[in-house]
Amino acid sequence: MKITILTLFPEMVESFFTSSIMKRAVERGLVDYQIVNWRSFAEDRHQSCDDVPYGGGAGMVISCEPIFKALNAIGAKEKRVIYPSPSGRSFDQEYARALRSEEELIFICGHYEGLDQRIIDEFVDDEISIGDYVISSGEVATLVIIDALYRLIDGVITPDSLSEESFEGGLLEYPQYTRPETYCAKSVPDVLLGGHHAKIEQWRLQKRLERSMERRPDLLDEANLDAAGRKILNALIEKGAKGTVDDGRTESY
Repeated sequence: MKITILTLFPEMVESFFTSSIMKRAVERGLVDYQIVNWRSFAEDRHQSCDDVPYGGGAGMVISCEPIFKALNAIGAKEKRVIYPSPSGRSFDQEYARALRSEEELIFICGHYEGLDQRIIDEFVDDEISIGDYVISSGEVATLVIIDALYRLIDGVITPDSLSEESFEGGLLEYPQYTRPETYCAKSVPDVLLGGHHAKIEQWRLQKRLERSMERRPDLLDEANLDAAGRKILNALIEKGAKGTVDDGRTESY
C-alpha cells in the first residue's frame, strides 16, 4: 500500500513512518509513503494557505489554490482521497478493513476551521470521523486511521495476533497477564497457569463477553458467536453478568 499525506506540518507525521512496526513495514516494502507539504504550492511571497471565511466568523479556512495544485500534482483524481473530519462517517474496524484493500490512499490533514468546501467537493472520497470530539490537528486524526488499517495488511502483524484483538469477532479483548505470577499481592488467574488450552480459551471468551457487556453492550448485537459462545453469553445475562467478577479460580462456564 502507498500512503500519501498532505500536511502543513510534515515533521508531525515523519517519525510515525520511521518508528516501531511501521518502520519495519516500510523496510520490508509492505508500505510506501510520501509526505507532501502543500505550502510549497502557494505562490505568494508569504506562502499563504488560509484566509478569512466568507460570511464572517472566527478562525481561518484552508484556501483552495495551493491544495488544488498539490492534489493535481499527485494525480489525486484517480486515487482514493480521505479527509478526517468531525462531519465524516464514524471510523471503526470494519471501515479499516475496507480501506486496507486499497493500493493507494491520500490523506488531507485539516487545520483551523477546516477546508474550503470546494476542495472536498472536487477531490475527497471519504470524510472520516474518529470520534465525537474536536482536536486541533488533522495529522493526529490521520495517523489514527493509518495505524488502524496498515496493521491489517498481510505480513505486518501475525494472523494469530490479529484474530484475538479487540473488535475482531465483534468483542473487546480479554485481560492479559505475564510474569511474575504474583505481584503486589495480585496473582495471575489459575486457569491461565494450568496448561489446559480448552479451558483457557473458554475463560478468555467469557472474559471477552463480560468486558463487552460491561463496557460496550452495543457490540453484542453484531458479535460473531458460535453455539458455545452464545451459551456463555446467555448464562452471563441470566446471572446479571454486568456486576459479576470471575477471577479465573472457578469454573462457572
